[in-house]
Amino acid sequence: MNTTTADLRYQRGFGNQFATEAVPGALPQGRNSPQVAPMKLYPELVSGSAFTAPRHQNQRSWLYRRQPAVVTGGYAPFEQRYWKSGAASGVDIAPDPLRWHPVPVPGEAEQPLDFVEGLRTVVVNGDPEAQTGASALLYLANRSMQRRALVNADAEMLLVPQQGALRITTEMGVLAVRPGEIALLPRGVAFSVAVDGPSRGYVCENFGAPFRLPELGPIGSNGLANPRDFLAPVAAFDDVQAAEWQILRRFGGRLWRTTQPRTPFDVVAWHGNLTPLKYDTADFMVIGSISFDHPDPSIFTVLTSPSDTPGTANCDFVIFPPRWMVAEDTFRPPWYHRNLMSEFMGLVHGQYDAKPEGFRPGGMSLHDCMVPHGPDAEAFERASTAPLAPHKLENTLAFMFESRWRFKPTAWAMHECGALDTDYTRCWAALEDRFRA
Repeated sequence: MNTTTADLRYQRGFGNQFATEAVPGALPQGRNSPQVAPMKLYPELVSGSAFTAPRHQNQRSWLYRRQPAVVTGGYAPFEQRYWKSGAASGVDIAPDPLRWHPVPVPGEAEQPLDFVEGLRTVVVNGDPEAQTGASALLYLANRSMQRRALVNADAEMLLVPQQGALRITTEMGVLAVRPGEIALLPRGVAFSVAVDGPSRGYVCENFGAPFRLPELGPIGSNGLANPRDFLAPVAAFDDVQAAEWQILRRFGGRLWRTTQPRTPFDVVAWHGNLTPLKYDTADFMVIGSISFDHPDPSIFTVLTSPSDTPGTANCDFVIFPPRWMVAEDTFRPPWYHRNLMSEFMGLVHGQYDAKPEGFRPGGMSLHDCMVPHGPDAEAFERASTAPLAPHKLENTLAFMFESRWRFKPTAWAMHECGALDTDYTRCWAALEDRFRA
């Protein structure tokens, strides 16, 4: 690409109608598809919603490229046995809480893995064919994707880096994303991931309605994630046109491959509101209680994928960032609870306040529908006796993929990865009966 990390530029906003060109004059004016586009580029429309979707939900972008994406070879199966989709690919489990220790990134000499090769599905639900549900995956990468691009026709992908920065080249430009930031990659848009050393992170593969910002309701006009803090790339294209590329396409829950004698990143200009985005979680405006009681975790929602039931999400992306804890006469960590929603959790860095031991950066946990969970014995004791002065949680970032559909772990997560914490439930064993009449 004709950009470097040092000179990357972005456009601000979520859902904005952007217009950007890498070469002045490449973007048509007044017509999306003139008889002859400027500089003899090919117009190509990418629709992320049905043509007849309501205007405020309609997502699409016009790309002006050197060759259309249709110029490619036929597809053949590509083997990646650890990338699973849909509830049918999970295994049946007992209604127990589950936790996994961090899975190490293999050395490149031992097992070379780029982003696609290093994807490991941990939990699944829904069905990509029915466009419902989501999957949670790990990526374990020790090398960049070399002349290889991925197109996910089944789902949009939300990337949460935990170790190592990523440089994500997309058809619409380049995103540099480090731990603490996230990247949202639309369904159907080609991208390639470059890493700088061993890299690990989490991925939400969302088969349902596209992620959007949650409504604020009584919070008012400010709070949570603000649209202006989301960054979209500016147009940038690959100067090296004549080189063979491998295109991998996720389609129908399977991975397919083809080759083409040119770069897929040849978009010279584009306009629209379907675009890759990055967001720095440090910009999240936390809303919390200053009187009493612990707020519901929904107050930390960054993005939501709604379902056909109002208020019950196909998938929510929730973060637990640094914040002040102020509430009076209140048990400040999350309370013990059983939830209709199923919760997959990860830790980017620091310590999670409800699990001071055992839940480490790069680790994961799963608390499915109506499975009891909450603070471990140490966290309960400490929170029950701590002075109730204002206290700030610092140097921490946990997150949650929360879904109305029950998550099922994969065989890799339960039997092959070697990271399943078989002693997880012991963290509550010291919670005694303290009742005194």
